[in-house]
Amino acid sequence: MLDRIWPRGLSKGKLDFDQWCKAVAPSTALRKWYRHDLERFEEFGRRYRGELNTTERAEALRHQRGLAAHRNLTPLTASKAAEISEANVLTDMIGS
Repeated sequence: MLDRIWPRGLSKGKLDFDQWCKAVAPSTALRKWYRHDLERFEEFGRRYRGELNTTERAEALRHQRGLAAHRNLTPLTASKAAEISEANVLTDMIGS
């Protein structure tokens, strides 16, 4: 799980997951600015990558990369448009 917001309609009790890593989620201000507007996705990605370079988020990103080196990670997002979500950006960042 990589959002600060739990996906609607998905019960926490019914989902078997190891971690909810809120520290890698985009800031509330960035998320509200973006609003999953396709025209803002490129700029969102640039700003989100910048946030991932801050101290707290960089450590959380390193942790996620460490996990990915030893097992498969399945990012979950509350977004209805995963292809233009933070999950897409984060998956690229973890893989690089």
